[in-house]
Amino acid sequence: MKPNVKEFFDRATWTLTYVVFDPSTKDAVILDPVWDYDQASSKMTTDSADKVLEFTKANKLNVHYILETHAHADHVSGSQILKNKIPGVKIGIGARISDVQKVFKTVFNLDPNFKTDGSQFDLLLEEGKNLKAGSLTIETIYTPGHTPACGTYVIGDAVFTGDALFMPDYGTGRCDFPAGSASELYSSVHDKIYKLPDHFRVFVGHDYQPNGRPLAFESTIGEEKRKNIQLNAETTRESFVEFRNNRDKKLAAPRLLLPSVQINIDAGQLPKAEENGTRYLKIPVRE
Repeated sequence: MKPNVKEFFDRATWTLTYVVFDPSTKDAVILDPVWDYDQASSKMTTDSADKVLEFTKANKLNVHYILETHAHADHVSGSQILKNKIPGVKIGIGARISDVQKVFKTVFNLDPNFKTDGSQFDLLLEEGKNLKAGSLTIETIYTPGHTPACGTYVIGDAVFTGDALFMPDYGTGRCDFPAGSASELYSSVHDKIYKLPDHFRVFVGHDYQPNGRPLAFESTIGEEKRKNIQLNAETTRESFVEFRNNRDKKLAAPRLLLPSVQINIDAGQLPKAEENGTRYLKIPVRE
């Protein structure tokens, strides 16, 4: 099966959101939606999510699920915005999200009652267990490394890699977040994603437009195996781990890391309002 894929690019965070659908049955899923957050004013707007919603309505799509490839550290998830506007839709993520929740509950010293069992999400997806969305079948492949809970989704011939694998001229995701691992990412890409058929289409989670080139978000498994500048089919584990670790040491933290993670590990929900009616995010200070 070759589903239709419509992309939405958020230039503020370089994020790709996708609507995947069967044009004959109108069954659909949404992957990695964005909730716009202006850090300077701490103001949230729904322009990005609204564009996705408008597309699903215009095409009369029956959206079954909103799927997150991982708990994003560079943008706030728009999953709750869309869930509140699409009747019956459910939010899914890989079951290993609990590992990430445990790490960041400590990092942010969250409320002791904050659950770390993934129960904030409607569905916890297991590797090897397919999910049906009407005529669409979604296969989950665990692809840790960028985070311990990253997942890749295969829908027909379309592969959604999140932050594990980017366009061939950019490479892979970073591995220096808590519990990240360059060795694990190598296994995820080289030993799992690259085992898929060469003609399968690859849709990446971000495009940073290296050297100012136009937006690009789709390649193939074969192209990645031949041309990925950081991890192709011939790359050894040792050389990739050395490269990735050295590169990650030089990278600045994502601009929206601290607000994003707090919201995204809670399935895109904002913290509860305090007694004055205002919601607050926690920002640890490092001295």
